[in-house]
Amino acid sequence: MSVAEIDPVASSTRARIGLSASGWVGAAIILLYVFVAVTGPWWAPYGATKILTGSPFEGASLQHPFGTDNLGRDVFSRVVFGTRSVLTMTFAATILAVLAGGMIGVVLGYLRNWVDEIGMRIVDILISIPTLVLALLIISAVGNSLWLVVVTVAFLFTPRVARVARAATLNVVTNDYVAAALARGESTMSICLREILPNIMGVMLVEFAIRSAFAIIFIGSLGFLGFGAPPPTPEWGLMINEARANATNSLWPVLAPAAAMAVLVIAINLLADSLSRLIDQQGVSPAKGDK
Repeated sequence: MSVAEIDPVASSTRARIGLSASGWVGAAIILLYVFVAVTGPWWAPYGATKILTGSPFEGASLQHPFGTDNLGRDVFSRVVFGTRSVLTMTFAATILAVLAGGMIGVVLGYLRNWVDEIGMRIVDILISIPTLVLALLIISAVGNSLWLVVVTVAFLFTPRVARVARAATLNVVTNDYVAAALARGESTMSICLREILPNIMGVMLVEFAIRSAFAIIFIGSLGFLGFGAPPPTPEWGLMINEARANATNSLWPVLAPAAAMAVLVIAINLLADSLSRLIDQQGVSPAKGDK
């Protein structure tokens, strides 16, 4: 039994509360990025790796809206092609982290016994390790590939998601519908999936948005340091790293991917902030965890 079934009047009132204007702006920008990621390869002026589409270090023009890099590659086309890989890696890593961390946090928050104590101490240990250092160690030891980056980021974010999910679970685990399910003899997994998880879904949605913004920056940082996608992949962090040495010749190859990353992160943060306020208006306080 959910909160909506207990109080249908309150649920109806909450359903009329929508996103703020900034939230809709953020959502629109994210949808635009998704559109570019899906359709971009069909309408981008040049291929992502095609060299000498113009002279090296050309400035912005109608033919090259973001100029060209040191190999004469069209920066606009590379940013467009890079949108797909950035979104794919970001959302894949975040989905894995939210699924794993969410389930761990819900189970620990429901049990509230010695298993919870041991589990949270393990989570605390993992959170205390600097994420970038651990990521570099893992990738250096195992190898360099797109999917390894995804799995590594998901692994690093899972403890943080678990802490938030556990805190949210503790807010609802004492409610009557959980006690009723326990009295009916439902299993622990059934209670976690059918009673607790749907009632913390709003908090987890906000956490998903926040983690996505962090994942974009983190994956970009790995690419910048040379531990992300291998060249000549048009990944934004890698593009910034490749172009920084020639920034005195042209700033466009640096500014274009950096701006694309910044706008996407801001859009996700706008949406996350609006979702957080929406949950507050619904009378549910999102759990605050380590970011």
